[in-house]
Amino acid sequence: MKIVFFTETFLPKVDGIVTRLTKTIQHLIKNGDEVLLFCPEGGPSNYMGAKVIGVPAMPLPLYPELKLALPRPAVSEALEEFKPDLIHVVNPAVLGLGGIWLAKTNGIPLIASYHTHLPKYLEHYGMGMLEPLLWEMLKAAHNQAALNLCTSTAMVSELSEKGIQHTALWQRGVDTEAFNPELRNNDMRLRLLGEHDDQGSLLIYVGRLSAEKQIERIKPVLEAIPQSRLALVGDGPYREQLEKIFQNTATTFVGYLSGEELASAYASGDAFLFPSSTETLGLVLLEAMAAGCPVVGANRGGIPDIITDGKNGCLYEPDANNDDPQSLINSTKKLLGNDFERQAMRKAARKEAECWGWASATKQLREYYNQVLNNTVNLVA
Repeated sequence: MKIVFFTETFLPKVDGIVTRLTKTIQHLIKNGDEVLLFCPEGGPSNYMGAKVIGVPAMPLPLYPELKLALPRPAVSEALEEFKPDLIHVVNPAVLGLGGIWLAKTNGIPLIASYHTHLPKYLEHYGMGMLEPLLWEMLKAAHNQAALNLCTSTAMVSELSEKGIQHTALWQRGVDTEAFNPELRNNDMRLRLLGEHDDQGSLLIYVGRLSAEKQIERIKPVLEAIPQSRLALVGDGPYREQLEKIFQNTATTFVGYLSGEELASAYASGDAFLFPSSTETLGLVLLEAMAAGCPVVGANRGGIPDIITDGKNGCLYEPDANNDDPQSLINSTKKLLGNDFERQAMRKAARKEAECWGWASATKQLREYYNQVLNNTVNLVA
């Protein structure tokens, strides 16, 4: 199969979408497929045997880490030369809309996938009134595709309710070899603790430091649990504000980690806190679970697909107004309160993660591709 991806985000950016794309490309190439990827410029020209074409892009004013790339004639020329069997548009925005147009004008079968819950992000940037308009734009874009893939059952349902057609579930995946409990070590734990002593529980967060992640919700947890420490692994546009919010607390801003260092960070924490209620999946939760770190996440979006409350982690009920932290505090205390139960959750978390390898996720994706190519799409997720 010859597959073209259009994506608004790729290397060197680090997030769940990029992880899924890189792992998917790796396994597609391994299966003998040919892959061409269009993305904002600044990344590699080749990844794991796939050709990568960077398109000139401008940073998004509210979120400089994201870049908007405008399709150019060179994109159409490269597409014509490659002669793809299928186009897959990831999170269609500006570049993705170009991919949709090229697919339709050239009669190339089209798949789209939904990874970032942008309508829910708007309220965190003071633009909640634009949510209905954004849904209409997303509906217009996604309904051009023969199939729209979502990464959780909650998103399949929500997109269908909003009028997006032909939705199906693209199963989750995680690298259980890279992320594993054996990488827990004291040196990394000390690095995560920073200047703070190791007297209590070490809570960790991994991901973008951005407003929609609602990381400030963790502060009352620190205040409610004596001797607890927090390590924030990652970076982003909200870091400066978070440094002010967490001032005078036992919090370490670690910055970006990758590879074995990141895997070791997951494994070396006592609990992984992920307060965001806007997640379509929450890949970092799966990575933490693969590393044997019990997790606390919001009972929203794609997270309940991953966490079975009280078994492999704990769910909390996010307050709509962000002013009642008690549920997150209670869930964290529940996870930390009994060492025997926490160790059982560690094992259960690892066992859950072992069910979701990238090879099987990519096999399912290739089956979807073949269904689209053969006009036999089965929309039962």
